Amino acid sequence: MKLLVTGTKGQVSRCLQDRAAVRDDVELIAVGRPELDLLKPEGIGRIVEAHAPDVVVSAAAYTDVDGAEDEADIAFAVNETGAGAVAAAAKAIDAPVIHLSTDYVFSGDLDRPYTEDDEPDPQTVYGASKLAGEKAVAAANPRHVILRTAWVYSPYGKNFRNTMLKLAETRDEIAVVDDQIGNPTSAYEIADAILDISGRLLGSGDPSCYGVFHLASPDSMSWADFAEKIMDASRAAGGPFATIRRILSVKYQTKAARPKDSRLSVQKLRGDSALTL
Repeated sequence: MKLLVTGTKGQVSRCLQDRAAVRDDVELIAVGRPELDLLKPEGIGRIVEAHAPDVVVSAAAYTDVDGAEDEADIAFAVNETGAGAVAAAAKAIDAPVIHLSTDYVFSGDLDRPYTEDDEPDPQTVYGASKLAGEKAVAAANPRHVILRTAWVYSPYGKNFRNTMLKLAETRDEIAVVDDQIGNPTSAYEIADAILDISGRLLGSGDPSCYGVFHLASPDSMSWADFAEKIMDASRAAGGPFATIRRILSVKYQTKAARPKDSRLSVQKLRGDSALTL
């Protein structure tokens, strides 16, 4: 099975590279800038065609939630136009595309886990650009699997886990928001699911394999809960740790408002579809 992944340094791409490196049945090619640049969609088709993958994984994205408020044009160019070009390039070689999206397509006001049938209502430029990307991918390639993920963490790059561990090196106490709830999800869990889904897509002609799915940890918690789990694990491993002080989000203002409750229901992917994991 040959996979082409957009992006080389992102969390999911790095974890996919790790997983593929120990599997004899997977050939994974990660391509990123300058070879593949989502801001230059006109060159994407040629690159995808040259590598001739069985499945295209659209993982590269503009992910700076606060930065997107000031760079809306770039966020939409990458997350909508670029993503659509990747999906179209996959269709041109008759390959399915697996595209990563986000819980930020929802407002966070529902007070229960969101299902795939709930109407998106993004409250940020980032969320709106990712929702636009979902629509562009679906329009460009009917053989699409759109995976909405949440609160992704890994040993790689900039994420909440790594930020907490870095702060714990110099602080005894860290203030963390306790009134925003979501599903902290390991990028390795996402990578494993992508490899599993890719194999299923190649082995099945069932059209119900395609569509929008929520891929997240079934466990939900607040940012403060997540921070305490990170500190407990770090302390047990002999690493840095700090006390977590729980605060309300009004005490930690960000340029882009975060959803208060962006929990995702994972029932469809866990048991109610042809892609059951």
